[in-house]
Amino acid sequence: MSSPSPVQIREANAHLAALHRRVAELEERLEAAENTVREQAESLIRKDDQLRAATQEISEAKDREISYLHEKLCHSEETIQKFQHTVKEKDALLGQLRHRCQLLDNICKSRPLLDKMLSHMAEAERMGPVVDLGETAINSSLTDGESSCSPNRVSNHKDFSLSEDDLDDQELDGVVFGTTV
Repeated sequence: MSSPSPVQIREANAHLAALHRRVAELEERLEAAENTVREQAESLIRKDDQLRAATQEISEAKDREISYLHEKLCHSEETIQKFQHTVKEKDALLGQLRHRCQLLDNICKSRPLLDKMLSHMAEAERMGPVVDLGETAINSSLTDGESSCSPNRVSNHKDFSLSEDDLDDQELDGVVFGTTV
């Protein structure tokens, strides 16, 4: 083999220098790309940490709000239970008041009849006894001092009868109502 000529050596050296420059250039580009990738990876890691922290903060805020809403729901349910109990009590009271109102309505409907009867009784008492010769035997049976209109005699009188309205209202028998004449 023959030794290379000086031109070939120069060309080979120029080629080697160009290859060396190209390798250096590629190494610089590779180092720049590695730096870019490293910076991007670090940026992604920072963003990932930020997103993880934001997600954790949102999760904690969500848990706090759920806890608050759960407490509010429990409080609202307690309030509803109290209101329902109050409504039941008011309904029971309303039922009692309706019954009493019905009793008072019945009393008010009977009032004119009672007033008229009391007026007739008062008029009869003002008139006094009837004097008749044939009644001496009847008057002698009242020696105990009771008149035929005394409350004891009326309540035990066999001829006393109740009207249909009075039969419907026998539940009022235990209640005493005052009236004025």
